[in-house]
Amino acid sequence: MQTIQKIATRVFICASVAFGFLGILVVLTQAKDDALLTRLLLTTVFIILPSFALSVAGKYLNGKS
Repeated sequence: MQTIQKIATRVFICASVAFGFLGILVVLTQAKDDALLTRLLLTTVFIILPSFALSVAGKYLNGKS
């Protein structure tokens, strides 16, 4: 289980960085055709949430608090 937690934590960190980067791009560009950036931003959200949940679940399943 610890390996899954480490992978989920790494994915969470990478997705968080991508989320921040894409969010900044959306704000800076604010173009009418930023649908691709918006889709990528939402994709990172759907990566961040499950990886965070796995990380937290792994922490509690290992008996750590």
